[in-house]
Amino acid sequence: MARIEFRNLGHAYGANPTNPQDFALQPMNMVWEDGGAYALLGPSGCGKSTLLNIISGLLVPSHGQVLFDGKDMTQVPTRGRNIAQVFQFPVLYDTMSVYDNLAFPLRNRKVPEKEVHQRVHEVAEILGMTHELKVRAAGMSADAKQKISLGRGLVRKDVAAILFDEPLTVIDPHLKWQLRRQLKQIHQQLKLTLIYVTHDQVEALTFADEVVVMTNGKIVQKGTPDALFERPDHTFVGYFIGSPGMNFYPVSLNGEAGAVHIGQHRLAVDPATVAALKGANGKVSLGIRPEFVQLAAPGSPGALEADIWQVQQLGTCQLVTGTVAGHPLKAKLDSAVHVQAGRHWLRLARPETIFFCNDERIAG
Repeated sequence: MARIEFRNLGHAYGANPTNPQDFALQPMNMVWEDGGAYALLGPSGCGKSTLLNIISGLLVPSHGQVLFDGKDMTQVPTRGRNIAQVFQFPVLYDTMSVYDNLAFPLRNRKVPEKEVHQRVHEVAEILGMTHELKVRAAGMSADAKQKISLGRGLVRKDVAAILFDEPLTVIDPHLKWQLRRQLKQIHQQLKLTLIYVTHDQVEALTFADEVVVMTNGKIVQKGTPDALFERPDHTFVGYFIGSPGMNFYPVSLNGEAGAVHIGQHRLAVDPATVAALKGANGKVSLGIRPEFVQLAAPGSPGALEADIWQVQQLGTCQLVTGTVAGHPLKAKLDSAVHVQAGRHWLRLARPETIFFCNDERIAG
């Protein structure tokens, strides 16, 4: 296992990049602590796989350094990094048994057969595959093959980290939660450094201790699932995490003490927020998650007038769709509250309102 550090790390496929858009991976500094479980989350094309391939040594970055436990590994090829990588599609030998697939990485390193036998059985027990060791891999299901691929990474005790590149994409949805649970148990048991790439927020938030969110080749926030949900540092995080994502409304500050406006609606805010908004230089918006929008009495102070045009019953709540001051609204309301299409008044829970300037959080 290793502590992995990026120093001014970036990558551009073209020569002499000058602007952020010239980079496939914008320059960054970051630390992946030894034994941590991380998820790298973002849409397709945001740079996740580029970053993962730089860690594994499949790609040499055009800028900066990659360090393992303080040692510069930037130019060290993959075979010298002791990295295990699990890909989207299982990588194994179909003609071999489960046992021989798991044993292959150890035998390739001339590990004594007695130690190979012991380690293979340890990993097979962790994966729940003890009774399948003699079965040929060719006839196994997709999820079983992916477990074997995972086991090939776990079987080596000297790995610096295990990298997962969207490993559950080909797995049936009803089996995904089982493999995610096993990965979580494996991490708790073995304390390996795990970095898991995905575009699926459910996979990221249920697997990782810390989630790294990327967009357009840039890391916009790194934090716990709770922090990303409750206090997004960037509007992209608010939009991308949550189902549905955050509502955003442009706001204005007219100089009136302790108040901001969404359209014609006045909202009271605390003095610290007013000070932050006065110092903002750019487009300011308010973000609120659908979970924190509440019904209010008509015309009550601080409430917003909304046009509701759809109400969907989801069992645990009802999802309301409409507009506020001409901007889209999504709200999750208690199922016990009677709501129908038409005009309603809504209140935004104050502790959960976040203010952004040029897409970056400045207050809340």
